[in-house]
Amino acid sequence: MSDTGVRLWSTLSRAKEPLVTGADGTVRIYSCGPTVYAPIHIGNARPFVVFSVLKRYLERRGLRVRHVSNLTDINDKIYAAARSEGVPSSELAERYGQRYIDDTNRLGLGRPDAEPKVTETLPEIIDMISALIDRGFAYVSDGDVYYRVEAFPAYGNLSGQRTEEMVAQEAGAGKESPLDFALWKGEKDDEDTSWDAPWGAGRPGWHIECSAMSEAALGHGFEIHGGGIDLAFPHHENEIAQSEGARGGQMAQIWMHNEMLELGGGKMSKSEGNISLLSEVLDEWPAPVVLTFFLSSHYRSKLPFSDERLRDAAARVENLANTLRTLDRGAAAPGDANDATLASALVDARTSFFSALDDDFGTPAAFAALDDLSRAINISVDGNRPRAEQLQEVRREFVELLDVFGLAGIGGGDASVPDTVMDLLAEREDARAARDFTAADAARDAILEHGFTIRDTPDGPQVIPRASGDSGG
Repeated sequence: MSDTGVRLWSTLSRAKEPLVTGADGTVRIYSCGPTVYAPIHIGNARPFVVFSVLKRYLERRGLRVRHVSNLTDINDKIYAAARSEGVPSSELAERYGQRYIDDTNRLGLGRPDAEPKVTETLPEIIDMISALIDRGFAYVSDGDVYYRVEAFPAYGNLSGQRTEEMVAQEAGAGKESPLDFALWKGEKDDEDTSWDAPWGAGRPGWHIECSAMSEAALGHGFEIHGGGIDLAFPHHENEIAQSEGARGGQMAQIWMHNEMLELGGGKMSKSEGNISLLSEVLDEWPAPVVLTFFLSSHYRSKLPFSDERLRDAAARVENLANTLRTLDRGAAAPGDANDATLASALVDARTSFFSALDDDFGTPAAFAALDDLSRAINISVDGNRPRAEQLQEVRREFVELLDVFGLAGIGGGDASVPDTVMDLLAEREDARAARDFTAADAARDAILEHGFTIRDTPDGPQVIPRASGDSGG
């Protein structure tokens, strides 16, 4: 076990904690994935981005990382959605599980090392429930099994809630206390799946599923448990009670929670009906823009979701992509001496980038380091014309830093402009060639509605992100 030099805010201790590797030198991360009863919205994508990029960063620092994120495919919401659609619950869960993978694949961050499903973890779930019953933390009642909250004195430490002030999480006629929660739910006529267990046929409750899946994939006492802040209570509170009640010792070293997206001042959620699906957002904006939108704000800050924020992200991506093009242009017509100022700027940017991420995964400050380096590169190439070898080295290191955020490919083309906008530009040019200026103006206006404007240059028209307040031309 060794201190990695990284400090992360833990919801449990309410302080920045040192990230210490496991005994074999691995950092093990478990982040709660989706319940697959519908397509995920843009807010659901935030934890996927945060913990995928955290893994990329830790690996860039030379650490061995194992990241596990589950797919919950047995849940009350799945049964309800399946009844509504008139399909078997297993079919619905399989369909939306694959949709989740397809949608998040479009972000270009790769997959977690393992993505266990509840349906694949029933033996481990039953084993953990049996251990809780044997140790007095759980009891059987008419085919259901409940967790005995009063048996776990640390209950409430994660969320900061006092048990005497809590209200019942769920109904249950056979509970000893209103605060007790279900580990196993007996077989029901309106649910089309069930599994055998020593206390009767049925299926697991939501909370026990993640306790068992995380232990099966990572063992007990892993380094980071993550997810959205909305899961801190009751889901993660219950996970701690279950895992530590069954096994003893600490379930996870650090509890890392990302804040929620907001739309119009309120939380984005399916229940509120104010969602934009991830797939819809990615149809309108390229993945680098969506990633930059997420990572330009600190993961523990509420993040407003708006076209303006996405336009700002698109402008930042375009600036970074233009810097890579500037490096390529400079290397094609180089000078004959190294630029000491550029060399110093590269060292400063690299140091600032890593320091920012070491300090509670400070992606905004890390982005600021990239912006500073970008400015230094543009000044150097335009004014000092460094040697090609220096520019090639700067480009290599710049791309390596961008790659931490999943942005390494932005220099290969106009990464910030979606295909729909480029199609509109082509329509505009065809209309202008045909002297159909009404159609040309309509295409221009449609481009403006997408948050871009047209810049006519001697080399042809260019589409660039529209600055706030820019009405186009």
